[in-house]
Amino acid sequence: MHKLVLMAMAGAAGTLARYGLAQAVQRLSGQGFPTGTFAVNVLGSFLFGLVWTLCEDRLPMGSEVRIVLLTGFMGAFTTFSTFMFESSALLKHGQWMYALLNIGGQTLLGLFALTLGIAAAKLRF
Repeated sequence: MHKLVLMAMAGAAGTLARYGLAQAVQRLSGQGFPTGTFAVNVLGSFLFGLVWTLCEDRLPMGSEVRIVLLTGFMGAFTTFSTFMFESSALLKHGQWMYALLNIGGQTLLGLFALTLGIAAAKLRF
């Protein structure tokens, strides 16, 4: 139960950080290109790699701490970082086809699913 509470708190912090950063970057750059989301996704990928490596190689942190930081905070901050980490792991293990399938599939199918969801909402509601 304690771990769930910590994950929820970390998730709330990640959500607030994502919103605040995205809004600040977008305000500074103006409208047009979604620079806020772009910045969050790139920063999130960097932070995920940093935290993962620190937890694995440098700092004596247990798996609970890693789960709270990566799943709680980073999961709420951006799922793009997880997507990039998993794609990187596939490439690292020489699974080029799976990596391409993961990157291309999630991108194209995600866009298609979003378009379907929009169309379904317009038809149904």
